Amino acid sequence: MSALPDLAVLAAALRAGRGLTAKADIGSVTERLGLSGASAVPVGDDCAAIPDGDGWLLFAIEGFMNEFVAGDPWFAGWCGVMVNLSDIAAMGGRPLAIVDAIWANGEDKAKPVLQGLADASARFGVPIVGGHSNIRTDRGQLSVAVLGRAKRLLTSFDAKPGDHLVAAIDLRGRYREPFSNWEAATDAPADRLRGDLELLPRIAEAGLSRAAKDISQGGIVGTAAMLAECSGVAITIDVTAVPKPAAVPLERWLTSFPSFGYLLAVAPADIEAVTALYAERDIAAADIGLIAAGSRVAITDGRATEAIWDHAHQPLLGCAAPREAAA
Repeated sequence: MSALPDLAVLAAALRAGRGLTAKADIGSVTERLGLSGASAVPVGDDCAAIPDGDGWLLFAIEGFMNEFVAGDPWFAGWCGVMVNLSDIAAMGGRPLAIVDAIWANGEDKAKPVLQGLADASARFGVPIVGGHSNIRTDRGQLSVAVLGRAKRLLTSFDAKPGDHLVAAIDLRGRYREPFSNWEAATDAPADRLRGDLELLPRIAEAGLSRAAKDISQGGIVGTAAMLAECSGVAITIDVTAVPKPAAVPLERWLTSFPSFGYLLAVAPADIEAVTALYAERDIAAADIGLIAAGSRVAITDGRATEAIWDHAHQPLLGCAAPREAAA
């Protein structure tokens, strides 16, 4: 087992990392649009959730970095489906349909992106039902959206002091170099992919959690910071408890984007049930930290604690719902 890095050095690297700092860009966009967690459809979740009958319609959308689309076009197309389905699952939903928007400099440049989209659609069993295409542009770009439905929501706004933070990550993968994308899906059978995504709606509908987030480009710590801000809580992550491939350095892992990775706020009495559901499907899941009153996101190694972000002083998203003043 490799030695842990110096906690202060690790914290400094996490604070300065692109994955976390880029999330702060969301705040300027939400401010310009006049959006917040108090909007009619609260903003800050993995999807927009719109009440619909006895459940919710879920809308998710992702746009991809130009260098990613250019450097790994087939995988960009695959990710267009995969990451949106992950967002739907993170809110306790099941996907219904996909639309895409693609730009490319000619048909040959568009082919691998479209093939990646088609392959993922078939493997996950979610149809592509339309979209937009322009293959007479000077560069490749991609955006994909998914519609889903949830019976009972998992949200970014319902983590409570006293909950524990559970991380569930599929470690059966490898990095898709040169990016920090931990890829554990492209060679997985369809029934495994579909069954794994079904775990989140099962957890929501069983009442085992009320709050969750898909681990995104912000990595584990950046995703926890977004969850903390939306819920108005503090989170301390024990870096020694985070499920991790043995050969991957901790700093890289904490900023990685896993193809299957979630953070869930779970009451202490339900931790065993939640982690057991993931263990049944050979997915690593562990209690990695505590959720408390406050606004600081921090890491600990059991000996020392280092602050990473304080959303009361510097919001990342600007999406937290206003809360009643303490009595």
